[in-house]
Amino acid sequence: QVQLVESGGGLVQAGDSLRLACVASTRTFSSYAMAWFRQAPGKEREFVAVISGSGGSTYYADSVPGRFTISRDNAKNTVYLQMRSLKPEDTAVYYCGAGSSMVPFTTERNLVTAYQYWGQGTQVTVSS
Repeated sequence: QVQLVESGGGLVQAGDSLRLACVASTRTFSSYAMAWFRQAPGKEREFVAVISGSGGSTYYADSVPGRFTISRDNAKNTVYLQMRSLKPEDTAVYYCGAGSSMVPFTTERNLVTAYQYWGQGTQVTVSS
């Protein structure tokens, strides 16, 4: 069982930046692919980005490349999501998920079902 705890959300203005963090409680953190998803009110959870266990491979949703950066520190069991130039449409609850090390290299990497463990989420609200 892997427990994930997100932090770093908050209320910001359009154009601001935020860095989200997700800490995992596992001794084998580097064996998991880690992803960020988000869910806006009334919408389904959608893929944002994923990073491989080593951190050497990353993939992003078409809506965020260039503005968001996913990274990880395996020594700290932590994955990050750096968000820049935030827009009101980025408002959502942001979740981190952990999945098999192979997930980033498959066509399923953007699916909720590809990840076995989830955190409780952190709210990001961007005002215009």
